Amino acid sequence: MSLGARPRWGYWRTRSAQHRPPWWPSCSTVPKTTVDAERSYDDAQFTAVTVHETVRQKVVLGYFEPGQFIPVHAPDSDVAITVLSGTGVVRDGDDEHPVEPGSVVVVPAGTDRGVRASDDERLEATLVTAPPPTDAEHDPVRRGLRTDQFDPE
Repeated sequence: MSLGARPRWGYWRTRSAQHRPPWWPSCSTVPKTTVDAERSYDDAQFTAVTVHETVRQKVVLGYFEPGQFIPVHAPDSDVAITVLSGTGVVRDGDDEHPVEPGSVVVVPAGTDRGVRASDDERLEATLVTAPPPTDAEHDPVRRGLRTDQFDPE
């Protein structure tokens, strides 16, 4: 292997921790779970289960009963939403995209976004944000949940 070249991913997976380069993630930072193991529903509002969070990104599993939603808000972070099961809509600015299993919607930072399950079935999705939104950026979410409004503006 030439100097400066990084070997293929599988090469480092077979090396002990002391022989891995500094850019290799340690085992303690790689969570191991499944969508099924984390599945949790709440009749009052959507359930968000954080499965991984660093200063650079946050990975959440979202579980929605029919009609439940994450209210529209516009944090200063990008989000990639992947629908695992069910149907609904994802707000991206002024557009609402119908989603189904396999749909991926990416919304850039600073753009209004929200997620709503269809009225007739549950929705499950992964939401990956980078960087994680601040607590203050979620004030519109809390307001929308308190007033039961998808678009609380």
